[in-house]
Amino acid sequence: MERCIKPELLDELPPADRRAVRSRNDLLRVNAWMGNSGIMERALRSTRNEQVAGCLADLGAGDGRFLLRVAQRLHPDWQDTNAVLLDRRDILSAATRQGFATLGWRMECLETDARAWLRQPAARLCDVLTANLFLHHFSEGQLAGLLRDAAASARTFIAVEPRRSGRSLLFSRLLGLIGCNQVTRHDAAVSVRAGFAGCELSRLWPADQGWVLQERPAGWFGHLFVAQRRE
Repeated sequence: MERCIKPELLDELPPADRRAVRSRNDLLRVNAWMGNSGIMERALRSTRNEQVAGCLADLGAGDGRFLLRVAQRLHPDWQDTNAVLLDRRDILSAATRQGFATLGWRMECLETDARAWLRQPAARLCDVLTANLFLHHFSEGQLAGLLRDAAASARTFIAVEPRRSGRSLLFSRLLGLIGCNQVTRHDAAVSVRAGFAGCELSRLWPADQGWVLQERPAGWFGHLFVAQRRE
């Protein structure tokens, strides 16, 4: 299956549109089925060697609930983390903000383009960059630039993306069985076709011997990419 990028409906809908609200709730279930929060938690623990990240930036954070799930899994080992949530829209609820505070995380939500933010000096203050279901929105050329800027910023970069495969595409067509709406069903199939396989992200990471790269299938439908700077 060749990689194909098309617009996703959720990105075009106003945040308060009832279909968008429903789809964001659907995504929590989809992430749970994919096991993405557990995949991200384990990757963070292994790359950090159980050391807490002083600053973590989540690219394309959406409504913040995915990162909150990850933070809950890391609790109580991870506290006093500064979380920077980046998205083109600030749609974090008061409950999500309070959730981070309860876990001892300090959080900041920035309504900005993640690619532009990576080129700012503030990006270099973060130990870890994470992305969940975000990279597949970009073309190969755009990804090469984004990953180059990420490599110039943090010591660790972790992305969980859709795996581009026949099984993932089949699952995307069955999401109506778990109550997902038309927006989510459309976007899931689009996401799979724009997802990743093999070592496609590793090939786009800057060629530099100072990095250790991992790229592999994760869970039933996910694709994990980890870049860790050598000590």
